[in-house]
Amino acid sequence: MFTGIVTGIGRIAAVRALGTDASHGKRLVVAAPPGWLEGTRAGDSIALNGACMTVTSLDADSFSVDISAESLACTAGLDSVGVRVNLEQALRANDHLGGHLVSGHVDGVGTVTHMASTGESIEMRITAPRELARFLAVKGSLAVNGVSLTVNRVVDLREGCEASINLIPHTAANTTLGTLAAGSKVNLEIDLIARYVERMMRAE
Repeated sequence: MFTGIVTGIGRIAAVRALGTDASHGKRLVVAAPPGWLEGTRAGDSIALNGACMTVTSLDADSFSVDISAESLACTAGLDSVGVRVNLEQALRANDHLGGHLVSGHVDGVGTVTHMASTGESIEMRITAPRELARFLAVKGSLAVNGVSLTVNRVVDLREGCEASINLIPHTAANTTLGTLAAGSKVNLEIDLIARYVERMMRAE
């Protein structure tokens, strides 16, 4: 479990295939900020751009994770050397819940359609696929590449919906979101409570 409060920005330093065909996943080596891995052990969970991964090995400044072909197909931006990724370690029982409850299970991939300065902030608009549209609401929570954000506006579209979000300068500077541009693909996770409400409403 995570909170969507990014605590470091890493970089994918190496990508190695775990097999010879498309059914095999990949092993990622991620370079972490100095000191960020202190206290981390093999088997711990770390979110990479919002996707929960298990640490398989580590040293002082990098760690490895194995990601399945299924996970690669359901996420964006996790299989290219040099890509910067938002990092968050798993929530501990005594930690502050500064964002919202985030499971690290990516629900879909969205597309950035607009990035523009508005006052001191950046307005970011993202199109979400049809299957996620009903979970997005004004003033609701949405995790974008692992960052807990508040939705300011929702416009329904034939192919899904467009959500508008304001990035404050701190968020833009301390996550990878400030470097996104129109056309960028992003990992989306809907609000955990919304998921359970939808299931209860559909249950007979």
